[in-house]
Amino acid sequence: MVLPATDEGLTAAQAAQRLRDDGPNVLPGEQRRGLRVIARETLQEPMFMLLLAAGALYLVLGDLQEGLILFGLVLVVLALTLYQEGKTEHALAALRDMTSPRARVVRDGQAQRIAGADVVCGDLLLLAEGDRIAADAILLDGSDVQADESLLTGESVPVLKLAAADAPDETQSRLFSGTLLVSGHGTARVTATGARSEIGRIGAALESLVSERSPLKLQTARLVRLLAFIALGASLFLILAYGGLRGDWLGALLAGIALAMALLPQEFTVVLTVLPALGAWRLSKEKVLTRRIAAIETLGATSVLCADKTGTLTENRMTVTQLYVPDGATVMSVDYAGTMELPESFHTLVEYSILASVADPFDPMEKAFHRLGQHFLKNTEHLHHDWTLRQEYGLTPQLRAMSHVWQAVEGDGKAHVVAAKGAPEAIVDLCHLAAPAQAQIAAAVDAMAASGLRVLGVAQASFVGEDWPALEHDFEFEFVGLLGLADPLRAEIVDAIAECRSAGIRVVMITGDYPATARAIAQAAQLDVNAPERLLSGDELAQLDDAELSQRMQEVSVCARIAPAQKLRIVQALKQSGEIVAMTGDGVNDAPALKAAHVGVAMGGRGTDVAREAASIVLLDDNFASIVRAVRLGRRIFDNLRKSMSYILAVHVPIAGMALLPVLLGWPTVLFPLHIAFLELVIDPACSMVFENEPSESDVMQRPPRDAQAPLFAGMTLLLALLQGLGVLAVVLGAYAWGATWLSEPAARAFAFCTLVIGNVALIFSNRTGSASLWASLRVPNRTLWTVTGVTLGLLALTLYLPWLRKLFFFAPLSGLDVLTAVALGMLSVLWFEAIKLARR
Repeated sequence: MVLPATDEGLTAAQAAQRLRDDGPNVLPGEQRRGLRVIARETLQEPMFMLLLAAGALYLVLGDLQEGLILFGLVLVVLALTLYQEGKTEHALAALRDMTSPRARVVRDGQAQRIAGADVVCGDLLLLAEGDRIAADAILLDGSDVQADESLLTGESVPVLKLAAADAPDETQSRLFSGTLLVSGHGTARVTATGARSEIGRIGAALESLVSERSPLKLQTARLVRLLAFIALGASLFLILAYGGLRGDWLGALLAGIALAMALLPQEFTVVLTVLPALGAWRLSKEKVLTRRIAAIETLGATSVLCADKTGTLTENRMTVTQLYVPDGATVMSVDYAGTMELPESFHTLVEYSILASVADPFDPMEKAFHRLGQHFLKNTEHLHHDWTLRQEYGLTPQLRAMSHVWQAVEGDGKAHVVAAKGAPEAIVDLCHLAAPAQAQIAAAVDAMAASGLRVLGVAQASFVGEDWPALEHDFEFEFVGLLGLADPLRAEIVDAIAECRSAGIRVVMITGDYPATARAIAQAAQLDVNAPERLLSGDELAQLDDAELSQRMQEVSVCARIAPAQKLRIVQALKQSGEIVAMTGDGVNDAPALKAAHVGVAMGGRGTDVAREAASIVLLDDNFASIVRAVRLGRRIFDNLRKSMSYILAVHVPIAGMALLPVLLGWPTVLFPLHIAFLELVIDPACSMVFENEPSESDVMQRPPRDAQAPLFAGMTLLLALLQGLGVLAVVLGAYAWGATWLSEPAARAFAFCTLVIGNVALIFSNRTGSASLWASLRVPNRTLWTVTGVTLGLLALTLYLPWLRKLFFFAPLSGLDVLTAVALGMLSVLWFEAIKLARR
């Protein structure tokens, strides 16, 4: 859009200079976690505290080499953590940048959308209903502009705003950053950004807000606390038992620290941060922005997906394909490609459809009317670029029609021209037509709607004077005609809906269209609407109480003639019957339904700011198929979380067992803090990086939705993880007992440790898939897995064959046959679990 030369806004160069001078338009406190903060938080973790304590104890004992190695391992594990946390923080920062508010401004005379952070003083803001105002500004012109300033004042009643030239005082024309435009549209000049804005001056209060933890994190925090208490109790018991039985209290302290390290699964909290955050970053590559990370937990459990028809199932590329005028009850098909001319009897219909639309349309239907006029009425007296808009009447829940009052260029004394467009029944109502005329129009609407067209009616009136009526009904309207608009179904929709069906997800199409139109589109999308109970109209919905609606929604596939306010009742009815609901929306009135749904999905392209803020997820391409891809990825993330946590618990069982049982059995100590620190070098990247990179299971979209109330890690999953760990523990303990019969103590320790490390690696491979065999999983690519495996085996070889390192680990050399035996035992420790998976298959 090119604006009039009177005000073309800033140039790109001016805006860039002001951005350098004033800084970005962000509030105080919107800062990313730096590496220093991440390092400080990491070093405060119990695992690192225990490592540092063990290193300090070795230094006190005079074992400088052992102490320095432990401190070196602290640095290595810290570096790994910083890399992973930094990667996660980068992903979160990228998401924050993408989901930050957008603003529509004028640069170099062109309207464009930019990040809210890039708005500068002097920018010309183009505002529309539902926009979040990006910066403090003065309203230059507007129509029915009302702002919700409750963020600043606590007062929920919208405040009327007037253009600066018409306002009795400056306060009535001032707009404030962060407030919401609840109605109207206009242009405004930015006066303050960032910390200099009104909200910026009181921004300190925002820094105290704490993000709410997700149910999954709360659930896991309870598990970690429980295990921490167990670790503390078991460590104290071991210290007392070791010291009492052997009289070696320093050795007892080291054994207690080793056991505490073995029992503390601090990786749980790591994977709950890393996997969802990187998963959300992956979703962004699929044109799906996650505004609330916790929503990923719910995506895989979604059982009903409520989708808007226009722009979500269809291309949102409206084209007028049929016209109807009552003279002779003529219906004409529109051919843009041919050389046809539009008959004179249809000129008024096209003319008034444009007059009832905004001059610079954003809505695809209004764009279609303008395109129709430019194609067939160019250079005629029916296009009125020089007329002045004097009054507007917007759509209301009571009347699905809008009207514009225009003043012709000839000036005063002439009657104003009134143009109205809207739902055919609303236009018929405005025209007060007799029953035969109503029946004739209804028949035309039915015929057009049965072809899958969206049908709008158009009416005209005239009005003398400027004492505008309060209601559109007070104008003397005459019926002009009907327009039928086609909006093609997206090519990928049929496959996407079929994929939902196989995944146990019911799709409900919601539209404001006429029932016949909705039925035609639903049939094209292969939604089941053949039975009468599969389609529910807005009028029927209004007649049902909540219990009846909940019962009815169990069968409905299409909701037609639905007002935005009725979406909330649909969501509540589905939730009442136990469904996990995802709901799409784009308007101000959709916000309550988006917020009420388990997963609110806002449209990034055509959606309002308030809809995006109420939603958990934003579709950048407004495409239903993207939601299906998001469900697939959400299920993959949840699967990988479960695999990772199963692995963590399983691997800690043999480590803790080998730290505790040899001492209780009166055997020599097998695992010291250094051994457990080495194992952490394998566990940390495995649980976060390896499992995060695991691709989806082959049947991920052939399963029913999971129970949203079921915990991530309980029941059979927990039992199998414990059994896996106990299986490895039994083999490693047996390997040590057997090795001690023919090997020296250091060699038996090396033999058991080698078995434990191989068992650890085998657990990673075994947990990669919940159903397929270990051999099948080897064919699934995961470069990170092979990197971790290779580095682990290389480090193990160094501990066994590098003399100074072997001495630090209290090992003795092993023969090649001994190593091969340990490797075979380590692999054998999980093969029994493969038999269980085979039986379950």
